[in-house]
Order: sequence, then C-alpha cells, then structure tokens
Amino acid sequence: MASFFPPVYTSKTCSASNLQQPSTKTHNCKLKQCFHFTIMARKKIREYDSKRLVKEHFKRISGTELPIKSAQVTESTDLNELIKAEPWLSSSKLVVKPDMLFGKRGKSGLVALNLDLAQVSEFVKARLGKEVEMGGCKGPITTFIVEPFVPHNEEFYLNIVSERLGCSISFSECGGIDIEENWDKVKTIFLPTGMSLNQEICAPLVATLPLEIKPVIEEFIKAIYALFIDLDFTFLEMNPFTLVDGKPYPLDMRGELDDTAAFKNFKKWGNLEFPLPFGRVMSATERFIHGLDEKTSASLKFTVLNPKGRIWTMVAGGGASVIYADTVGDLGYASELGNYAEYSGAPNEEEVLQYARVVIDCATAEPDGQRRALVVGGGIANFTDVAATFNGIIRAMKEKESKLKAANMHIYVRRGGPNYQKGLAKMRALGEEIGIPIEVYGPEATMTGICKQAIEYITASA
Repeated sequence: MASFFPPVYTSKTCSASNLQQPSTKTHNCKLKQCFHFTIMARKKIREYDSKRLVKEHFKRISGTELPIKSAQVTESTDLNELIKAEPWLSSSKLVVKPDMLFGKRGKSGLVALNLDLAQVSEFVKARLGKEVEMGGCKGPITTFIVEPFVPHNEEFYLNIVSERLGCSISFSECGGIDIEENWDKVKTIFLPTGMSLNQEICAPLVATLPLEIKPVIEEFIKAIYALFIDLDFTFLEMNPFTLVDGKPYPLDMRGELDDTAAFKNFKKWGNLEFPLPFGRVMSATERFIHGLDEKTSASLKFTVLNPKGRIWTMVAGGGASVIYADTVGDLGYASELGNYAEYSGAPNEEEVLQYARVVIDCATAEPDGQRRALVVGGGIANFTDVAATFNGIIRAMKEKESKLKAANMHIYVRRGGPNYQKGLAKMRALGEEIGIPIEVYGPEATMTGICKQAIEYITASA
C-alpha cells in the first residue's frame, strides 16, 4: 500500500546548540528549557496520547464514556488504512493541527477547522516537514492530530499540576485561546497528597456555574483528577473543553507523565511515545547513549548543546549535573558549554567506559588550538563506589590520550562518597601516567568553584 505522504528528510536544528550570550539570566533560562526533558521525571506526551489515555481510562474510573475521537498522522500514514481504523474520518467535518509539544497553535495559524478529509490531506502535505519557529526553537512539523469538528458555544478551562506536597487544580468558565487575558477568572484549589477530591473540596471551582451544568462538570473534574493520579500524570490541561449533548468533550489537551512510573503503568499507558522537545533531534552519539540508558538500571544521559563548545562535563548525579551546567551559565559562559551529561544509579565499569568514550570523542572533536576543559564532577555519592565508576573513565582517558592532548584539554575532577579517596588517587596517577593536566579535588572543594576554574583556564591567554 502506498504511503499517504512522501518521506521527509530533516536535519538537526536545535537552537539550543547555538546559544548566544545576551545575558547570564537568559542563558540560564534557555539551558533549563533544554535540560528539562533530560533531568526531570515529568515528560511531555503528544496530545493524541493524552486524549487516548483519558478516553481509554475514563470509563474504568467514572463508569461513563467520553466521546473523544482522534487520529494521528505522520509521514508514514496510509490514508486507506487510517480510514479503516477510524471510519468517522470520511463522514465528519474535521479539525487538524500539529501535535508537536508546543502551544499557541491557534494563534499561530496552525489549526484548520471544518475541513473534509481531502482538505485535511492538503493542509498536512503543505506543512509536513516544513520548519517553523515556536517559543524560540526551530524544527520541522512531523506529526499531526485530526479530530471531528465540534461546533460549540461554551469553552471551559481545566488544569491539574502535580506539586511537591499535592496537586493544584484550576478551573475557569472562560477557556480557549484568550485564557491568559481572562486569568483573573481562573479559580484554583490545592489538594494535599493522599486526599480525595470530594464535593466539598471541589465546590469553590464550580460555585458560579449554572445549576443545570454544575453537577456534570463537578463529576467530570473529580473523575479527571482520579484518572490523573491513577495514571501518574504530572500535568494535564484541557483548554478548552466543552459540552456535547450534555457530556464533557476535551477540544484541546496537553499532558505530561512521570516517566519513572513506567514500570507499573506499561499496560495502562500502552504504546506510548515520549517525544523529544520541539526543535530537538538526536545526533548519532546521543542516540547511542540513549540506547545504553534503555538497557541499564542506571541512568546515562547525554545532550550536545554546542559541538564547538570549550567546556564539557561528565557529571555523576542529576542534581550535581544541573549545578555544574547552571553555574557555567550563571558565570556568563553558556555559549561555551558543549554538553549536558549525567550518569547515576551505580553504572558498571563497562557502561561507564562506553559512556566516557562518547563524551571524550565529542569534547575533543576538530581541535582548533584553543584551550578546552573537561569537568569530571559530582556531588557526594550515597552508595555509588566512586573508585569503581572512575575505573571506566580512566580506561577511556587512556584510550583517548592522543585526542585529549590534541584538543589541549585540561581535566578537572571533583568527587566525594564511598571509596572516593582511592578513586581520586587513581585520577592523580592517571595524569602523571599519560601526561595530561588533571586537577583532582575531594568534597572540600565546591562544585561551583570547579566550574570557575575551568572557565579561567579556557579564557586565559596561552
């Protein structure tokens, strides 16, 4: 069967890898946006998957069905097969929009309403693979969601966000694309962890609704909250949802899941994708580390921010990795930060070896005579054997000795935790053995201070 759409070939276009230097604070914000998908348990999912999960589990939780219909369209979609699976596509007026983890699609002219299937096909073909800029990031549109066109008069807003001690639930009778202009009409309650959402707690959210729809929307909010908890959502927003034949119908939805809960939800979630943030396309090295990460109980993360950067990191621990990256940005050198990297969860020596090879290869690529710094850092480990994990890094550095020298690399090591004295001693001995400058520090040195030293080295005159 012929493909619905022709193949699309794309290249890496992440704006994060070309960070300029307008101000330190701006750097910090941009870096955190880029890191979010890597270091946080909250992972964005496509609108199609958000609606699929809500539709599949709403009846189990509430006893009633939601009349949600949606279809996903990509470059490999076959129209005939799609119609067989979703026959309403050929008999309904439709809505089509990109499903790419960015918002404000309506205000950006990327939502088409009241189309037939042929018009949807033309809309998609005209935009599939085309690069757009949203929120400061550029990237191609690769995925669309198609739904029935639902004429409506009322638009409501619902938002649930997981916080440290519970969940915030927000509701408004004035939803839609103008929600920000009507933010004063949004009502919010906070529900502590472990507490059920009952009628009394929900009352402030629906207090001003007309009596004929208040019970329906109240029960809907309560059911969505129960589903939110049951499926380990961390964020769920419906803006807007409306009423169709007296039943709630989500028109637009955004969702995030706690990906660390995948082990207990794989059956509930089904065939779920965690896409990269819009504008991010994995390089070959990033895909390699991602593959290692999926095969181990440890955590191995690696993102290239600037291939020509002169400060590179190989940091143990998610919290420490953020401190190192943020410090470089706060000191005004985000544009020189080559990567984000984090390993944790006690990876074995072979895993660390493979990981370190990739980091060093990227950090030493295309030497240009300028100074470079590699920060092999971390906080104070609780249970990871520092000496054992350093064994893999030491083996990689021995293998890459010529590359490190050619790149004029200066290495900074800072670590604490079980067996750290032995690990640091091995690092000192390595520097003497291979003739590469390696400065070694224990927990008496600050992580921020190490970053400052690395910056001073790359900026000093040769």
